[in-house]
Amino acid sequence: MMKGMNTQLSLKYSPWQEKTSRPYTAIAAIGRISLLLMCRQRLFWGLFALAMLAFFFFFYGQYLMVWISQQLAHETVRIAGFSVNISQLLRFLDRLALQGTAHTYANFIWFQGYILVILLCFSGSHLFGNDIIYNTMIFYYSKPISPWHYFCGKCLAIIFLIIMTTFIPATILWFEAGLLLDGLTYYTQNYPSLLGIAGYSALIALTLSLLTAATAMVFQRTAPMVLAWMGLFVLLRMMANWLAMATQEADWRLLDFWNNLYLCGLWCFGIDHATIRPIPQPHYNNAFSITFIIIAVCILYIYKKTGSNIYK
Repeated sequence: MMKGMNTQLSLKYSPWQEKTSRPYTAIAAIGRISLLLMCRQRLFWGLFALAMLAFFFFFYGQYLMVWISQQLAHETVRIAGFSVNISQLLRFLDRLALQGTAHTYANFIWFQGYILVILLCFSGSHLFGNDIIYNTMIFYYSKPISPWHYFCGKCLAIIFLIIMTTFIPATILWFEAGLLLDGLTYYTQNYPSLLGIAGYSALIALTLSLLTAATAMVFQRTAPMVLAWMGLFVLLRMMANWLAMATQEADWRLLDFWNNLYLCGLWCFGIDHATIRPIPQPHYNNAFSITFIIIAVCILYIYKKTGSNIYK
């Protein structure tokens, strides 16, 4: 203390004057930070652009299908120097299911899901693994929150991303199909498709968010997590397809986790099981059982880790 300076040290308690917030509001804050963390990666924007290209393909594909069927249904056009009958071209395009049916939205979400799998595979270590490796959990736990606030906030960012790439674009396609086809009649007759979009998107959001959290806690780093997801979504899918085709036993496809999610999504749309390709396909109940088992395992593993002292 400098000579001649009259100072007085005050140790009185100064209460917080501002309005206090609830602990659950930390979930939104952590989700916002996690989303910004993903947006800082160049891979994120590349895959997001690919997802938007897929959306525009379906968006303009629906318009093209309706325009061709109404304007050029009985004409012949030249494509690459060859004469092509429009009716034959329409039969080929029908395989893409761009008629605004339930298969249209199910196929769109299924394709977008592959892009999300790649994105979450590389982003999982940044969302969860780095906090464990570099012990940055202290930053979050310096506030009066529990581990479940942390994980719910991280999963909220993943769910928001999935909604932006599946539910919202698919809903836009549903409204576009109504404007192109029968208007109000289409909306009243095909409102179950909108419920199917919501159900399929919610199932993917729940499953992929929990799977990302659990696998990131196990492997922590990017390289082993990428290998694990390749085994789950690529290797097992190849094995399931080979075994199902070789033995004609549909239950072998239960090894394909992504196919199980697809079957659950088709059930949300109310699609007849007999119309699903490729065949054979397991029953809807079996696909739901495997999916719920994986969800339960992820929840139990996360609960076990958050209840331990691994982050302390």
